[in-house]
Amino acid sequence: MKDSKVKRFGILTSGGDAPGLNAAIRGVCRAGMIEYGMEAVGIRNGYAGFAKGDCFDIKPEHLVGLLTCGGTILGTSRDKPFKKKEPDPETGLMSVDAIKKNYKKWGLDALVVLGGNGTNTTAGLLAKEGLNVIGLPKTIDNDIVKTDITFGFHTAVDVATEAIDRIHTTAHSHSRVMVVEVMGHKAGWLGLYSGIAGGGDVILLPEIPYDIKKVAKNVIARRDAGKNFSIVVVAEGALTPEEAKMGKKEFKKHRAAMTQSIGYRVAKELEEATGLESRVSVLGYLQRGGTPSPYDRVLATQFGVAAAEFMARGEFGKLIAMQNNKIVGVPLEEIASQVKAVPLDHPMIMAGRRTGICFGD
Repeated sequence: MKDSKVKRFGILTSGGDAPGLNAAIRGVCRAGMIEYGMEAVGIRNGYAGFAKGDCFDIKPEHLVGLLTCGGTILGTSRDKPFKKKEPDPETGLMSVDAIKKNYKKWGLDALVVLGGNGTNTTAGLLAKEGLNVIGLPKTIDNDIVKTDITFGFHTAVDVATEAIDRIHTTAHSHSRVMVVEVMGHKAGWLGLYSGIAGGGDVILLPEIPYDIKKVAKNVIARRDAGKNFSIVVVAEGALTPEEAKMGKKEFKKHRAAMTQSIGYRVAKELEEATGLESRVSVLGYLQRGGTPSPYDRVLATQFGVAAAEFMARGEFGKLIAMQNNKIVGVPLEEIASQVKAVPLDHPMIMAGRRTGICFGD
């Protein structure tokens, strides 16, 4: 076996589930065990489980069949230990202190965390507390900075695109405007890619505030040209110019007052503006669940193997990232609390505009 600076590591998944988590767990653990003789400790239910001491030793048999499985065998939560102000009533410890205690108690030399922006922000803070941490970029939103791609994204694009393909037939048969709502609160990567791949006529993204009058004009122009239906792909974070000017708290309060999601609002606005029958399909958690695509299996495995290699070399405090088709390590503090939005001059937006897609502006 090769030399390694890490003999025993912990691994957890945090935040929303995404296709490829189990493949990444398998990649880290198999590479660590086979190449370096490492021991792996599975931490259940994210940072919450870490603080409570909920763990188990991962054995080779736990990894059998994981490559193709959706979800995460470790479970997950959205716990944010650095934001908790009160000690746990059972342990009497603050979450961060409990995590540090368990890290030492379990004899861990390193911690691997699989998650999105919030998860890796917490990972960076734990690194500052003295833990040897490595992060892996998981999210269907593809919105983590400093990496070209995140695992989970391609599978979600596949699922959303297939849904749009299927909705096309109903839209055509019934001469309707079909609004398809996809995930993406702060970044529109999923809406952009699935919208273009699925042949959407209108794509509304958080990065480009939409004017419903311009969207309606596009839909009416299609009707007048003899096209009896329109497909409108809406990211859940799509917003108007007026909403874009709101502060964070004001916007959150404004959205909380909405009785239905943005897709329903857009459909109602379009029906009123055009007189055309409009219907809504909210894809929701379908985009996050199920078997990962071959692309995400490969990508997650690559990231997992790289995490084992980084641990063996003693390179900590890094996010494993893909840049220009090469795996690199990015300091966790460089990605903390940031969102990778779609640039307005992104080639996919340019391609969309040149093929007649309306972005609501």
